[in-house]
Amino acid sequence: MNKKLIFTIALLSGIFSARAQRIGSTPEYIITLTADWKGERFPDGRPKVPDAILERLKNVSMEDAWGVLRNKGYQNQYEGDWTVIQPDSVMTGRVVTAQYLPSRPDLIKVVKEEGKTENRAQQGGTNSWPIDILVPGDVYVADGYGKIADGTLIGDNLGNSIYAKSLRGVIFYGSVRDMAGLSEIKGFNGWIKGSDPSYIQQMMLTTINAPIRIGRAVVLPGDVVLANKYGTIFIPAALVEELVLTSEVTALRDEFGHQRLREKKYLAGQIDSQWSEEIKKDFLDWLKNYPGKLPMTKTELDNYLKERNY
Repeated sequence: MNKKLIFTIALLSGIFSARAQRIGSTPEYIITLTADWKGERFPDGRPKVPDAILERLKNVSMEDAWGVLRNKGYQNQYEGDWTVIQPDSVMTGRVVTAQYLPSRPDLIKVVKEEGKTENRAQQGGTNSWPIDILVPGDVYVADGYGKIADGTLIGDNLGNSIYAKSLRGVIFYGSVRDMAGLSEIKGFNGWIKGSDPSYIQQMMLTTINAPIRIGRAVVLPGDVVLANKYGTIFIPAALVEELVLTSEVTALRDEFGHQRLREKKYLAGQIDSQWSEEIKKDFLDWLKNYPGKLPMTKTELDNYLKERNY
């Protein structure tokens, strides 16, 4: 192969590679990132975790969720130390990611030109682009690299738009403005690193629905987030259902154990270690007569217990 042909191939490869650098990830790329998910997907490629699972996830403790993920090898999914707009509220949802960087004129030009190619709105700032694609059940998660002053990704106008589209809120490793207005949006919530009266300046959007870092956590598009006043944890879609069921059973075990300890039926060491056959049978009998409504179906519970040596 002669040098001229090699140069031509290299040039064409460079052109095609450059063109492939989109603002919004393609469905094919998102499917590749989330290949373990075998269920239904949105048109953009993100896993469509069922609403019923998102609802059950609200009752899972941060510690239980963290423990399940840790046991699966996912050690970088939690971030804490947030300012929460409505601290007594719990939010779950399917993640839409966005990445922001400090402004650079030549890169801004590329982003805006690519935005035209992808038919993104040309009026207003690029910080509205992730909002435009939200659907019910989505949580807008953005890495604003911790910028507070002049790093306000939204105010109450965009907050209203976010809630109207997603019926959820935001998680920003960055800041917001108009806290008073945001706190008045019924149903909206936000986990943020701070607030400031300034407008967004000298920062730019670079990607939508690509992998991002939120403090200690690695977040992929289509992850499911559990957010409460104790922190945020980002769960791979393929693990959510198992995590919810495992956490629900753990909560029932804890409830049973606490009750039996108060009744002085067993010693603390018996409950806090691998259970004897006597305690296992007692637990199963206790489940059959559980006074409330179990969070899972009987089939789910039976199948789970068959596979566990608790």
